[in-house]
Amino acid sequence: QQQQIKNRLSHLPVVVGSHGHATSHSSGGGSTLLGYIGIDTIIEQMRKKTMKTGFDFNIMVVGHSGLGKSTLVNTLFKSQVSRRSAGWARDEKIPKTVEIKSVSHVIEEGGVKMKLTVVDTPGFGDQINNDNCWEPISKYINEQYEKFLKEEVNITRKKRIPDTRVHCCIYFISPTGHSLRQLDTEFMKRLSHSVNIIPVIAKADTMTIEERQEFKQRVRKELEMSGIEFYPQKEFDEDMEDKSDNDKIREAMPFAVVGSDKEYQVNGKRVLGRKTAWGIVEVENPNHCEFAQLRDFLIRSHLQDLKEVTHNIHYETYRAKRLNENGGLHPISSNDTQESNL
Repeated sequence: QQQQIKNRLSHLPVVVGSHGHATSHSSGGGSTLLGYIGIDTIIEQMRKKTMKTGFDFNIMVVGHSGLGKSTLVNTLFKSQVSRRSAGWARDEKIPKTVEIKSVSHVIEEGGVKMKLTVVDTPGFGDQINNDNCWEPISKYINEQYEKFLKEEVNITRKKRIPDTRVHCCIYFISPTGHSLRQLDTEFMKRLSHSVNIIPVIAKADTMTIEERQEFKQRVRKELEMSGIEFYPQKEFDEDMEDKSDNDKIREAMPFAVVGSDKEYQVNGKRVLGRKTAWGIVEVENPNHCEFAQLRDFLIRSHLQDLKEVTHNIHYETYRAKRLNENGGLHPISSNDTQESNL
């Protein structure tokens, strides 16, 4: 058996390491293994750990009233998760100022637990004068970073810091068919560097397919001309494969969506849809709207990346600024209520 190993090793180039140890390398650059080690089980170990602990996902919805924000979130997670479904009355008055309201639910699927928090912003864009109505939203986003930072710089830290940071902000664009409102560009410009913004065209069934395509192109062009970087940002593509996948998504954005939590019978199947006099708009049918694309992108392919970009880019930027202001890495006292205008 030893002779067999010697024979196999004799065919491999031997590279002497910096400490004089001989390490065998295959032509691909990686070490050649003489048998199964089990490194690949790390994925299964991570999966088991995640299933035990679960994870947080915090989503914010912004846009003026009547654009179907609550309905879309309920449709995304196939359950009554929005604040509208959690005891708020349908006939509540539009607030005089922008409010921030959040509601949390634990959703479980296939043994994986997710603590979902939906943050709503009633009153945004609904006033006669909407100047600076993005400020309370920006303040809320930064407050969550501040909370996390205070926990992080404590001398005795919690094993798992509660994460209330906003991982994703879905911005609802009104389906006017003309162009973006000044408020839309102002909001996205102000907040695109502190949160992942995903613009969507709301109530897409109010436009024809041609109108929808034209409007999407116009919105994309306006966002580009205003220098607004929405998620997934080009500068954060990690490799060519990432770039290729994200380019396809960027070309399809903003997604023109329709939300509904009502089911109808279509060709013997129960489908989520909106019933009109001339037929049923099927929410998950890609020929009817782009809801399925948004859901696949948001939940099935980029959910982990949204969390990582929030932690490694947006939170890191906030953290660096605050610690510089604070004169170094010493713990921030709980009395320190200084707000950042980042």
